[in-house]
Amino acid sequence: MSVVRRGVVAAALIPLVVLAGCTSAGDEPTAEPSATVTALADLATDDVAVVRGDFCARVSPQEVEEALGGAATDTTDATTWSNGDRARVADGVRDVVHEFGCAWTTDVNTARAWVFAPPVTGRQAHRLGRAAVRGDGCERVPDAERFGAHSLAVVCRAAGEATTTYHGLFGDAWLSCSLTGADLARTDRWCAAVLQAGRAA
Repeated sequence: MSVVRRGVVAAALIPLVVLAGCTSAGDEPTAEPSATVTALADLATDDVAVVRGDFCARVSPQEVEEALGGAATDTTDATTWSNGDRARVADGVRDVVHEFGCAWTTDVNTARAWVFAPPVTGRQAHRLGRAAVRGDGCERVPDAERFGAHSLAVVCRAAGEATTTYHGLFGDAWLSCSLTGADLARTDRWCAAVLQAGRAA
């Protein structure tokens, strides 16, 4: 999630955070890297089940490189976080998170993916979507490919950068993926790779 938008949706997360301590993340995916998928249109996203657990090891290096627009180098900053970790949620702000996620950052682009640890209902997903669109400098992307139930794609512009994010509900798993400094087509392909990595066995 872009740093700018994490603070915007924080209020929508409050009812979900209290659930994290009493719910199971379910069966986690194996550590096998996911197969390459061309785009979200190649997937029947409404029928995909996603785990609420650590999936980042299944995102292949090739898919990360494609998302970032080139091969990862020693300067690529890779970060992962898990439910209960303290992580950056806004500029200069760190807090306990209730999600599993990862990010890869270069001097030009940032690719992120995360899934909420607590289960999310359809009503909560609708509220989260509305909060995402209400962020400063954010607007919904029309005609974006579906990304599960309550699907939406949002582009947010801040400090001369544009971050495109897909959000969607897969069963009770709220999955998100984003790219900074990339066009919609490349973000679509990145999110297809993330969805394949996070799908339940």
